[in-house]
Amino acid sequence: MTEPPSSRSIFTDQVYDYWQPSSDCPSSGTYRVIIDAKLPVTRSVMLLDPLGCGGFLSLVPAIAQRAGLEADSEIAASTLFEKLRLAGVELNGADYLFYVPLAEQKLLLVENFPATVRQLTPKDAAVFEAFVLTAPEVDLDEAFVELDHWLVFGYFVDERLVSVASMYVWNGTSFADLGIITLPQFRGRGFGRQTVRAIVAQALKQGLESQYRCQPDNISSARLAEASGFSLFAKWDVIKLDED
Repeated sequence: MTEPPSSRSIFTDQVYDYWQPSSDCPSSGTYRVIIDAKLPVTRSVMLLDPLGCGGFLSLVPAIAQRAGLEADSEIAASTLFEKLRLAGVELNGADYLFYVPLAEQKLLLVENFPATVRQLTPKDAAVFEAFVLTAPEVDLDEAFVELDHWLVFGYFVDERLVSVASMYVWNGTSFADLGIITLPQFRGRGFGRQTVRAIVAQALKQGLESQYRCQPDNISSARLAEASGFSLFAKWDVIKLDED
């Protein structure tokens, strides 16, 4: 991944206000400790590693006390991970967080899209069901694409739906979390990129910030994000909860 310069002017204020309300960056290789009693159980421990900056650890008071961590302190990454391990905290595994830079948003708002990509509605249930039946199971599990999401777009080839992107409003924020699936035999032809750009443009017009997440080892997904106009903002990890 190409690192953008350390600046708070690349993305919208929505991104920085949610993830990095302070412009004061921790030193590289360290984490700043933020203790927050309002964190939900699913994010009672949360690590954020913005590009061009040190990291941020947010956690609830009980776990902070157990790990011997103090608010507003800065701690070396190796020391931090050892403290979390001794406190019995296991992390779920990082995701990349992508957002569309301000400069790219301006281009998207005036881009003309082909008639082969359009918004889907409940009237498209039959073609969407046919798409789901032929999509790989692993893609359906990972991408979380649904026809009843807040916003759904699809790309058609000879009246067949071959790529679908959908968005839902994420965790009560102004972010629209995006999933995208393109049928394997239609990949590499730009259909996924067109679908993503079309849905992002529509989300922008409706006032929501598009968010693209994928695991760091999903190289093809990360490349699609960048090809579609997104830039990497940070790596993000949360506590792993017992399945029980």
